[in-house]
Amino acid sequence: MAYEDLRDWIKALDRAGELKHIREEVDPLLEIAEITDRASKAGRKGGVKGFAAGGPALLFENIKGYPGSRVLMNQFGSERRMRLALEVDSLDEVAARIRAFMDIKSPEGFLDRLKMLPMLAEVGKFFPKTIQAKDAPCKEVIRREGFSVLDFPVLQCWPMDGGRFITLPCVITRDPKSGKRNVGMYRMQVYDGQTTGMHWQRQKNAAEHLRERLRQAAEKDAAGGAAAARVQAMAETAGGTTHMAMANLKDDRLEVAVAIGTDPATTFAAIVPAPPEIEEYVIAGFLRQEPVELVKAETVDLEVPAHAEIVLEGYVKLDELRSEGPFGDHTGYYTMEEEYPVFHITCITHRKDPVYAATIVGKPPMEDAWMGKAVERIFLPLMRLTLPEIVDVNLPVEGVFHNLMIVSIRKSYAGHARKVMNGIWALGQAMFTKCIVVVDEDCNVQDIGEVVLRATNNIDPERDIQFTLGPVDSLDHASRLPNYGSKMGIDATRKWAAEGFTRPWPPMIEMDKGTRDRVEAMWKKLGIE
Repeated sequence: MAYEDLRDWIKALDRAGELKHIREEVDPLLEIAEITDRASKAGRKGGVKGFAAGGPALLFENIKGYPGSRVLMNQFGSERRMRLALEVDSLDEVAARIRAFMDIKSPEGFLDRLKMLPMLAEVGKFFPKTIQAKDAPCKEVIRREGFSVLDFPVLQCWPMDGGRFITLPCVITRDPKSGKRNVGMYRMQVYDGQTTGMHWQRQKNAAEHLRERLRQAAEKDAAGGAAAARVQAMAETAGGTTHMAMANLKDDRLEVAVAIGTDPATTFAAIVPAPPEIEEYVIAGFLRQEPVELVKAETVDLEVPAHAEIVLEGYVKLDELRSEGPFGDHTGYYTMEEEYPVFHITCITHRKDPVYAATIVGKPPMEDAWMGKAVERIFLPLMRLTLPEIVDVNLPVEGVFHNLMIVSIRKSYAGHARKVMNGIWALGQAMFTKCIVVVDEDCNVQDIGEVVLRATNNIDPERDIQFTLGPVDSLDHASRLPNYGSKMGIDATRKWAAEGFTRPWPPMIEMDKGTRDRVEAMWKKLGIE
């Protein structure tokens, strides 16, 4: 059975021995973050007794200034907890289910159609269902006035942060063109009780929804030339909107809802790099094998997770930007101040005594490392759909995912490694990958030592390193311009005569199988270990 809500998930963590209850009084300003950072990193070194790499999940139960409140941290912060969250023994199980759906062929006859019925029935249960407000726990308390987001223990994570940030929100918007909903995860700096920043990086789906609303508003502008100029300016700014004055857009807005503290599959679905035509609510249903229950929001035309702990409703004005940041980010550096849209809260609904779910990012390894590795394993089949020659990929945690990708391929022709590099740079969010290293299929990409051995031995730097220009992640502080810079690909495969390499390529050292088997049979008798 899928976890119904965050509380059900907390109980499961407790039963599995994966949760530590923290009853000492702690401050949401910096202290919770410091404790969580230490726990997650100490766990990797074996410093938290009884816990595997990643440290325990933490439930803080005595928050300074917030009597009765609880804060959940590091809920996804180990491989085991990621498997528990998705209710599988191995993340490869999810990948196998994705492969099974990708292998569906068009039925050619009546019997084929009959065989597909069970699969179609399974697909049907992934789609969300809307329930009545009276049955929705997230509406146990409805506050249309006199509310403040600071009634909840929102964290400040690092000393130079611009303030408190909501760090684990499921941000819900609707595509103005298609009507499809999107659930994304974007940090939200709290300005005051009723307004926050909305960190919509320009390449994200929610930023595109905002741009589409701007285009629609511009089409109504009597001064067509000025409207076109505004849309062009909008497309060139880092925050995804425009700095230009737009007096006629004062009443135009994009409706937004934010769910905090959802069941683990729904939270995880908000970070997956799904195609924009697939709703994250469907992905969550696929992951949990049960539909996500939704309920209509009170003040905006959106559906929100009915079992969320907290829901913020409101809008982003099309003509408003505000400075957001600095923010201690997953790169290990602060993301500095920049202008982003402003979220105005019109209503807050929540459960009685809500649990506030948050995360902290910074120098890896941290909780987001395990979430990112889960994405890597689960979505490998989708990469292979476009690039079937890929054998395996590894996004090392220290490369913070968008800085380094190691790929093994079945090389079939001259220049194949470069074809794969360019293919990856054309794949959705993979376009941000700063460095790609391509190795042969017999190289274990999960073994960094083997990769370094291959890469440093197999390349002639001038011949095998390729540079290109293109979009880069908004968090890349080293790029020549915001959102635009260079990328590097390294061809560490064996070189062929067809690639201009005419010298003999030496075989790698390896013991013969017969000797290995004989030594294996006598190994215990040797007393070496």
